[in-house]
Amino acid sequence: MHKTQFRELINPPREQISRKRFRLDGNSAILFLLPAVLIYVIFVFYPILNAFYLSFFRWDGIAPDRDFVGIDNYIRIFTQDPTFWTALRNSALWVVLSLIVPTSLGLLLALALNQRIWGRSFFRTIFYLPAVIASIAVAAIWGWMYNPSLGVINSLLQALGQGNLVQDWLGNRNIALLSVFVASVWASAGTNMILFLAGLQGVPRELVEAARVDGANALQVFSNVTIPTLRPTFVIVFSLTIISSLKAFDLIYGMTYGGPGDSTQVLAMWGYFQGFQYRNFGIGMAIVMVLFAITLVIVVPYIRWASKEE
Repeated sequence: MHKTQFRELINPPREQISRKRFRLDGNSAILFLLPAVLIYVIFVFYPILNAFYLSFFRWDGIAPDRDFVGIDNYIRIFTQDPTFWTALRNSALWVVLSLIVPTSLGLLLALALNQRIWGRSFFRTIFYLPAVIASIAVAAIWGWMYNPSLGVINSLLQALGQGNLVQDWLGNRNIALLSVFVASVWASAGTNMILFLAGLQGVPRELVEAARVDGANALQVFSNVTIPTLRPTFVIVFSLTIISSLKAFDLIYGMTYGGPGDSTQVLAMWGYFQGFQYRNFGIGMAIVMVLFAITLVIVVPYIRWASKEE
């Protein structure tokens, strides 16, 4: 064997070693991904397919036999179910309000708590604390606060001499949805604050200082430096907000149970009621699939557009 060949056999070129290492790393990555993919298929992908399959049947969830009705369940919810349209309207309003109020509040809190102020860590903890409380507990807390007789809100209004503002906050169909939404803002603004705080850590100090040297005021620095840098964070916040708003369920369920009347009914809860309360699994699954389709139609194009812009 030639000396050069022997030397290459003992000490292969770096390109060969890196190629082998790459293959090993790729195979290892696949092995590490397999458990997560398996869990995703079992607990996410399969239930979605099964819900889509059940939406074409008339079934009470108990009987062994199912009656295939095709798209009749979809036709019924669009043409014979007025509550579906109320729930759709409430879900749309909930999404729009969620994109405006808790997002703006979270951004303002993040901007304030990104400054070097006394007690910054304490205030960050306080504002984020509601986000770690279970939604059903939030519903219990705010349900007590909204109590028309013993609630702290009406008691506070009376103590301040504003008795004319006392309301049955969850019993008045004109304001019940907005009352529940206030509780949602209290619970979700902290999460947005943390996401924006993380994004603000990536704003280059050099750009901020350069803008100030060029004579830019605080508003100009915010609009021309901070906001463009926060674009990826806005994509994450908006996407998570849309998804969580469309599947809003437990907070409304715990506070109003969809009432009074259907004034706080939303799509996720109406699908649950149809499937598990009224034993119309086919109709319930059809509502859920409509909600799933709406989520895809809104979120996927938005993420693709935001990615292209980025």
